[in-house]
Amino acid sequence: MSKYEKLWNYIEENGTESFSLTFDEIARIAGVPRDHSFLTYKKEPEEFGWKVAKISMKNKTVAFEKIVM
Repeated sequence: MSKYEKLWNYIEENGTESFSLTFDEIARIAGVPRDHSFLTYKKEPEEFGWKVAKISMKNKTVAFEKIVM
């Protein structure tokens, strides 16, 4: 079980094709502080049909896109 499983479930239930979350929103949804280990876990949303499209350190956001098959 991933420490970001709550976040991946939230993303899976999102009804849009793409969206962004702030680092603070990610921490709140996941229930854990977002830290550098997030980079290790960023491939996990692919199991739920999503990918991390962009991480902006300047804006403190992560963009997610639905994988089209």
